[in-house]
Amino acid sequence: MAGTKEIRTKIKSVQNTRKITKAMEMVAASKMRKAQERMRAARPYAEKIRNVAAHISHANPEYRHPFLIERDTVKRVGIIVVTTDKGLCGALNTNVLRMALNQYKQWQTEGEEIDVCCIGGKGLGFMQRLGANIISHSTALGDRPKLEDLIGAVKIMLDGYMKDRFDRVIIFYTRFINTMKQEPVMEQLLPLTGERIGAPEGNWDYIYEPEAKVVLDQVLTRYIEAVVFQGVSENMASEQSARMVAMKSASDNAATLIDELTLVYNKSRQAAITKELSEIVGGAAAV
Repeated sequence: MAGTKEIRTKIKSVQNTRKITKAMEMVAASKMRKAQERMRAARPYAEKIRNVAAHISHANPEYRHPFLIERDTVKRVGIIVVTTDKGLCGALNTNVLRMALNQYKQWQTEGEEIDVCCIGGKGLGFMQRLGANIISHSTALGDRPKLEDLIGAVKIMLDGYMKDRFDRVIIFYTRFINTMKQEPVMEQLLPLTGERIGAPEGNWDYIYEPEAKVVLDQVLTRYIEAVVFQGVSENMASEQSARMVAMKSASDNAATLIDELTLVYNKSRQAAITKELSEIVGGAAAV
């Protein structure tokens, strides 16, 4: 059994760690509420532009945008992987990266080539270790991600699709369900299909001013940017929720460990006292 001094040192170390995890839990809880507010504020716009894109995809304009045309064969895939910049958030990044890795291997088995856009430092590091072809990335987004920070990386993917470099664009991110549950999601961004954006109620058609090409170029590009930004917002809310839960679990485990170490310390101390008394009594009896 370890000496009482070593046990006291261990208890002090665990107490200091518990103070850190408790503080991180409180910070994550505060950031989580703000992240959830931003995520919910972005949802109505994303849903509205999704409805507009659904109507456009089922309309019959004089100009058919490349985003709406499905390729006959898929030889190259572009993927956008949304992760966090920091760790200590449980299995959040592990789950979404595992999903991306499984699809990555499946596409490689099918003979498809993959280009990667990473949003978040954890995903960037993972893809670099994997040896993937990373063509764009965006990191250090902070606690309040802005659309202008994402446009550059997303534009490279859209330009690649327009130039037939990709036949399909997929996004991976973590969707926020509630504080205790977040799920990894894989969604197809391009081409826009009825399954991806849903079917509109009834058939709509539009009068395009000045012309269909100009309008569709702007609307559909805004749509893709909105979907990516919404994915980042969902991932941010999921990150803070997962971090709060992980830090609470760490704090609870530290408290349990402190109780166990305190019990061991008391037993060790009592054993030492009993031994000293036995020695004194034995010495007195010998005299």
